[in-house]
Amino acid sequence: MQKNTEKTYRCSICGYLHYGDTTPDTCPICDATAADFKEIEVTIRPERRDAGKERVVIIGAGVAGVSAAEAVRKHAPESEIILLSKESEIPYLRINLTRMLAGDFPEKNMPLHSAAWYEEQNIELMRGVSATRLILTKKAVELDNGRQIQFDKLIVATGSHPFVPPIPGADLDHVYTVRTLEDVRQILAVVTPDANVVCIGGGILGLETAGALAKQQANVTVLESFDYLMPLQLNQEGSRVMEKHLGTLEVDVVAHAVADCIVGDGHVTGVHLKRGQLIPADVVVITTGDRANSELLEKAGLTVKKGVLVDNFLRTANPDIYAIGDVAEHDGVRYGAWAPALYMGKIAGMNAAGVPTEFGGIPRSHMLKVVGKPMLSIGTITATDGSYRMIEDHADYGYRMFMLRDGRFVGCLLIGKLKLLKPVRKAVQARQDLTEMLSTDTTVEDIAQHLLGL
Repeated sequence: MQKNTEKTYRCSICGYLHYGDTTPDTCPICDATAADFKEIEVTIRPERRDAGKERVVIIGAGVAGVSAAEAVRKHAPESEIILLSKESEIPYLRINLTRMLAGDFPEKNMPLHSAAWYEEQNIELMRGVSATRLILTKKAVELDNGRQIQFDKLIVATGSHPFVPPIPGADLDHVYTVRTLEDVRQILAVVTPDANVVCIGGGILGLETAGALAKQQANVTVLESFDYLMPLQLNQEGSRVMEKHLGTLEVDVVAHAVADCIVGDGHVTGVHLKRGQLIPADVVVITTGDRANSELLEKAGLTVKKGVLVDNFLRTANPDIYAIGDVAEHDGVRYGAWAPALYMGKIAGMNAAGVPTEFGGIPRSHMLKVVGKPMLSIGTITATDGSYRMIEDHADYGYRMFMLRDGRFVGCLLIGKLKLLKPVRKAVQARQDLTEMLSTDTTVEDIAQHLLGL
């Protein structure tokens, strides 16, 4: 470590930290422009090293793992890269699973890259294998076939798995989760027009699944145990707008709905609620969140809470092991979203390749596709004390809400048109100070025009 005599700039979109006398032309993580960088104060930075021909092993071939492999190859051309995938598929765009479920995205377009691309990039892609143990004393990964692969640097991108509540009947036929390409294939094989489908869970995945299956002409009901839909991403008014839109898709929403069992004799026939109601179902999809696949790291003695703990360079307690994406917890946050996984993959890859790069953290951001009403939720959306001010409107048959704290822009909900997506992301990341333009009658449109002019 050495004193930093250069300036430090943070990307307002993804949080990437750049060291140098001037801003970069573009962000290497998210492609933001030089104007999106803001100078900050940082006192120390690690020295760059030459990765040479080190072996980098990456466990997990989702967007985090593949973007890490891309970054390693770009910054350490002579390194050896081994990418391990539990699935037999060519690594694919998991973010498009619900679009494929809706029939909007063909399976042939799912792969992130062709099989030939991995050969061209000299990346050894091993499919259908699972890592069962980390042997830290030997710096090796043990696979389910007994093979041991040694590493110089290890990047763990094992992702997460669906959380299935302990509901009796969850093991019946035609009860599914949505996590893999094979899950989607199985659901599409059994969902027919006019089939009764129940989605247990009214979060983003639940609504995207419901909207997708409604497009397949199924009769869809969403069960949400909370007072309103998407309580982690929407406020009550935003939820009301979304529920009204779902009604136009003929998707029924039942709030305060706690499933106490899934009914059927071998094959599911319904979902029974604690309040006594029975919802008919030919197919049930459980969309009640996920949990980090952190067992491998925990067994190796690394610290795991919501995910395995990592520092600003995405290193675990072992400096030769990085963790990224859904399995990682950075500064108290396990993001569990596509964009942070992509950014973390690039940053961990650069660090493994000897290019010191920090992850500064980004405001939590969620987007909703498939249902025909685009949604962005970013930052703080619920006021917890008197320092917050919420400004909202219902422009363009949608909903816009800006959250300010002590005059600074800290959160936003957009339902409908997303033309403000980029400026609000920048404003939330930078905690833009709007004090000078605020008055008692400031409107959403006033703030929108101000942000567009920055």
